[in-house]
Amino acid sequence: MILLVLLASILIGGMTVIQYKKEAQDYHRERLERKEEGIRENIKFVIESTTYEVSEENIRLILKDRNKIHEIAQVHNMPLNVYSLRGNLILKSNQSFFRDTTDLFLDQEILGDLEGSPRKRVVRHTVKNDKKFQSSYTYITDNKFKPLAILNLPYLEDDYFITRDLRNFLIKLTEVYLFMLALAIVMAYFLSKYITRSLKTISEKITETRLDKQNKKIDIGNVSEEIYTLVEAYNSMIDELEESAVKLATSEREQAWREMAKQVAHEIKNPLTPMRLSVQSFERNFDPNDPEIYKKVEEYSNTLINQIDTMSSIASAFSNFAKMPAQQNETLNVPKIVKLALDIFNEGYVMFSSEKEEILAKFDRTQLIRVVTNLVKNAIHATEGVNNPAVLVSVTEEEENVCISISDNGVGISEENREKIFEPKFTTKSSGMGLGLAMVKNIVENYNGSITFTSKINKGTIFKVHFPK
Repeated sequence: MILLVLLASILIGGMTVIQYKKEAQDYHRERLERKEEGIRENIKFVIESTTYEVSEENIRLILKDRNKIHEIAQVHNMPLNVYSLRGNLILKSNQSFFRDTTDLFLDQEILGDLEGSPRKRVVRHTVKNDKKFQSSYTYITDNKFKPLAILNLPYLEDDYFITRDLRNFLIKLTEVYLFMLALAIVMAYFLSKYITRSLKTISEKITETRLDKQNKKIDIGNVSEEIYTLVEAYNSMIDELEESAVKLATSEREQAWREMAKQVAHEIKNPLTPMRLSVQSFERNFDPNDPEIYKKVEEYSNTLINQIDTMSSIASAFSNFAKMPAQQNETLNVPKIVKLALDIFNEGYVMFSSEKEEILAKFDRTQLIRVVTNLVKNAIHATEGVNNPAVLVSVTEEEENVCISISDNGVGISEENREKIFEPKFTTKSSGMGLGLAMVKNIVENYNGSITFTSKINKGTIFKVHFPK
């Protein structure tokens, strides 16, 4: 309502100004034509009653005789100039004592336009000293319509009275519309209060609606049919929402257990693979006559025991609501633990290097082994089918952080897979649950660390794990 009143006031005000300007232009044009017609009739009467021979050469004498030109200008309250047919000034009604050298000659363009005009009349609009003029040019003729001279009427467009009327009208229009605007504001306020009272109640209830709590139905008094329909729809939605919440909770619990079962299966598979590899390697390389047989048996036993401990911790955690093994902030020698994690791999191209023999950090031993084995297994998988495969695991210090780098010369990671590489259940392998890298990322971030990678197709990939010393 307020906008309509404002638009109406602006539109009417604008149209009023346009209409007043148009009427002012029409008024000045018609007034100049009336003045011109009256002056031409007077000059015609003077020409007909003169004793001089009517000719182009005598027109100055005819109009100057007994100050006829001044008399005509006073009668019509209009200055006028008379030019010869060649454009030279002959007479001027308001001639002063001092010679006026302005407008002594007509512009050749005006003479050309006047000669070519069907009405033999030309009007020019000019501005002098911030005042607007309409100057008309027309021929003075004899009774046979032969041109004798050119009559020029410089007409001043005085808009004082029209502007005053327009200003007064706009003031009254503004007063009326200010009153209407105030009335519209009051009416809009009370109408909106009445109309939106029920809607506000509904809005508040909808805002308070939550999936995880008991929602109340709306109970309001007498309302319109439309509002009543809306309330009924909301109450019906609340009933459906409660049913959906129960179904969703059940579904989420089932899904959570499915995901937990997948993750536990994946975690148990991780130590089983190196255990199997260790047993097979031991079986192939067992030699009772080897002088270092006891040392090798001890290494194999330690490897198996470490992996069995890992499986045991997973089983214990799962029994306590399927939680991952609790973090143990042990002070570890990172190069030693990483080298120990690599002992389960029999591939000769898996190499290890460390810039120092001892780099200490707070980390869980089991989880650090899990991080390394997952990343190395992925690197080995990436180098399958590659000539001269190579996997390099290195441990370095970077200021206050430890950096474990696992690089390979495998197939690399494609652009479309890079954003999804750490997502759970994403895998490019034909087998596996796709939880390895997601688990690694979660473990590293739990120790205020980070994991990043760079990769080039058919060139290789480098994973870097950083965590505080």
